[in-house]
Amino acid sequence: MQDFIRALGPDVHVISVCQPTVPVLAAISLMASNNDPKLPKTMTMMGGPIDPRRSPTAVNDLAIEKSFAWFENTVIYAVPANYPGFGRKVYPGFLQHAGFIAMNPGRHAQSHREFYNHLVAGDDEPADSHRKFYDEYNAVLDMPAEYYLDTIRTVFQEFRLPKGNWTVGGQLVRPQDIKTVALFTVEGELDDISGAGQTQAAHDLCSGIPTTMQQDFVAPGCGHYGIFSGRRWRETICPKIGDFIEKHR
Repeated sequence: MQDFIRALGPDVHVISVCQPTVPVLAAISLMASNNDPKLPKTMTMMGGPIDPRRSPTAVNDLAIEKSFAWFENTVIYAVPANYPGFGRKVYPGFLQHAGFIAMNPGRHAQSHREFYNHLVAGDDEPADSHRKFYDEYNAVLDMPAEYYLDTIRTVFQEFRLPKGNWTVGGQLVRPQDIKTVALFTVEGELDDISGAGQTQAAHDLCSGIPTTMQQDFVAPGCGHYGIFSGRRWRETICPKIGDFIEKHR
């Protein structure tokens, strides 16, 4: 992340969604600690587990209930011989997808019933919206085992970022050292993946940022995916982010 920001900087506005909020905040914290001249202008954190101890969801509970060894032995597989990357250890996309569906099976079943009814009635517009959503929702990639397991341990089990004991390359991650990067956090009122307050925790950690450069928004009636996809994103959240960037550019 630091390399990307430096390559594009310094006139950069960083937006992170869900789990990437954590490494993004760490990268910018390290840059600030080292007085990097290419710090971004703003950072927007959307629906991410900055502090998963706040309003824990089923995702957070699973990470605590199971040991690190359980994740290593249960959800990590080697890529089969007839696929590129043969032998590489991954968290398979099909398991990720099954986990997503299992969180709200009733909601998905209802959505597909409505899709069928729209097709029967010839209602093309809502049917197309359904297709577009699930084309994206179902598009999951295998994740490198090293990255997934490191995320489980660092973010969801040991809470190193909010506890203030996370070191990267021997250097402590100190969000309080950020002073010139404006911060905008966005949460969904009905988010069942990153619970209420988990993203807002960034404001407490980034105590060096003046309050005039901090902003928070909780999208009413909005679930996790609605934060960054669909009508509420287009009509409400995206314009707010645009205004925030314009204000602090």
